[in-house]
Amino acid sequence: MPAPEVSAEAFAARLSAVGLSTRVQEHTRHTSIEAEVPDSLPAETWREVLAVVAKADRFGLLATSLGGRTLWAVVRKAVPATGDVRGPGHQR
Repeated sequence: MPAPEVSAEAFAARLSAVGLSTRVQEHTRHTSIEAEVPDSLPAETWREVLAVVAKADRFGLLATSLGGRTLWAVVRKAVPATGDVRGPGHQR
């Protein structure tokens, strides 16, 4: 499996290839990819977009009352190799 950063960049590249303008943001535990979705996106392109984001750790579509639609996807970064993978107070 590729490194999370590579996956996030690959997601962004594939979404750009179908004509969406993407934004990639690095966070502490994950990388997020966002893309504005035009109203006139053809059904075949939607299928391609869904095939891409279905491989992300999380994804969704934010639709506003003003008609804007933002597709988002999250790719988690690698889990630490220590026993503290769930955070303080959540040890097994």
